[in-house]
Formats: sequence, C-alpha cells, structure tokens
Amino acid sequence: MPNRAPKAAEPRLRLSVQRGDRVAELPLARTRLRRLVSAVIEADAELTLRFVGRLEGRILNTAYRERDYATNVLTFVYEPGVADIVLCLPVIRQEARQQHKPFEHHLAHLTIHGVLHAQGYDHEEALEAARMEAREIELLRRFRIPDPYREI
Repeated sequence: MPNRAPKAAEPRLRLSVQRGDRVAELPLARTRLRRLVSAVIEADAELTLRFVGRLEGRILNTAYRERDYATNVLTFVYEPGVADIVLCLPVIRQEARQQHKPFEHHLAHLTIHGVLHAQGYDHEEALEAARMEAREIELLRRFRIPDPYREI
C-alpha cells in the first residue's frame, strides 16, 4: 500500500450573519454566504458578515476611515482570523448597476474581498494588490463568476 500523507484539516469557520437597521432581508441565503466564505478561508476564522444600509455604512466609514461617505465593504480585523466584514447593500447595488454586473456577482466579489482582508491580504502595494486580485479571480471562478477586473 502506498505511503500517503495525511489530509490537511479544513480550516474551521465560525460565521455570524447580521442585518443592520435598514436591511429587511439578507441579500443571499445563509448557506450561499457560508459557501463563499468557506471557499476563501485559509486558516481558522471567526467572522461576522454585517449587511447595512447607507447611513450605517457612512457612519462607520466616517468614524474609522475618516471618509464621510458610505463605501461598499469595510473589514475590521481584531486579531488574525477574527474580523467583522461590513457590506453596504445600497452602495453595492449602485456599483453593480454602474458596472453592468449582476448584483449577486458584485456582492460575492466584495464578500470574498472582505474575507481576504480578514485573512491578511492587502492591496496597498502593487505586488500585494496583484496577489489579492489573482486570488479573488480564482475564487470567483469556482462560483462561475467572471473576472471583475476584466474590462467589459
């Protein structure tokens, strides 16, 4: 019998999903969200996905980034693998329309983007940005979502 290396354990995920005050329902099923996040994590993670409206998104962006507008995604990393990821649904919907993309594709991309930040990825430097974008494209392909950086 061939000598086989033991299979590496899958990273464990503890995922909480929240809706902000002005969010009536989740934009994707919890099972779909879990599949997206599970595909991204490379190490054990304790994450919260919070879907918010424009006001909460603006308040958080102003308070933590000193930018007085709602942005699409904010990731708050507390320690390696522990983070809150805030997704502003009105901004994501608006961007999807402007970029002529299905809302679900843009939301999946930004969810993956936020989780990668929670896993230590960044895009401050050109090399880091290229590495992060390549990983996003690879992960999105698993869900049959086109490259979001490709010109339409």
